[in-house]
Amino acid sequence: MAVEPMSGTTAPARRLLVVTAVAAERDAVAAGLAAALPPDAVATAPPLPAAVVGAGAENGQRPAAPALRATVLAGGVGPAAAAAATAAALARAQAAGDPYDLVVGAGIAGGFAPAAPVGAVAVASAITAADLGAQTPDGFVPVAELGFGTSRHLPPPRLGRAVADALAAAYGPVLTVSTVTGSAERAAELAGRHPGAVAEAMEGFGVAEAAAAAGVPVLEIRTVSNAVGPRDRAAWRIGEALAALTAAFGGLPAVLEGEAHHG
Repeated sequence: MAVEPMSGTTAPARRLLVVTAVAAERDAVAAGLAAALPPDAVATAPPLPAAVVGAGAENGQRPAAPALRATVLAGGVGPAAAAAATAAALARAQAAGDPYDLVVGAGIAGGFAPAAPVGAVAVASAITAADLGAQTPDGFVPVAELGFGTSRHLPPPRLGRAVADALAAAYGPVLTVSTVTGSAERAAELAGRHPGAVAEAMEGFGVAEAAAAAGVPVLEIRTVSNAVGPRDRAAWRIGEALAALTAAFGGLPAVLEGEAHHG
């Protein structure tokens, strides 16, 4: 069972929450947004939910209504940490009367070749918990098929497609795993169970769970540092992927503004 998007589009995004795993990703995202937005429109937060602050009500400052204000939060590694940090940020903003309009899970990721090679941008058509379920003698059974909830969230399709097109990104399912793939066999298994998958990371589903609980639309944007499969650290291009993350988020505000005009 998938959680359907709230609609084919979203309301104009005036307040954006971006959740990454670690500070290097947070800083890369913030650099891109800061290059595209007015001064004081971008705030960052450390990976401590109790210390979440953002532009606007959470830090006692209300700038003069730029078109978009963004908070970029390093929420920690893995879906549980990401969900907790996202939920805390959303709750604080809601309580302050300055809620977020859109949540984006972001960072670097492994890419499924050939759809998303190293250095590519990947945008999620679906945010899927790929290893949430049960392993049986007949294979893996997703948690939804066990009757215990959902293992997939769907971003607003028109917005997701518009972002992917504008960023020249691979567009398809992005998988969330708690254990990163380290073999060709598991990479093939995941690709077989999730046709069209473009990337694998560790936080997107947690971010999406928190956003869904708060009724806020969600996207996932990743840039590829390595291929999904056997771990070859010498082949990883983390610097290249972080630079691509900055470039992608430098282009995101224009897409959101364009969709606002069409919404």
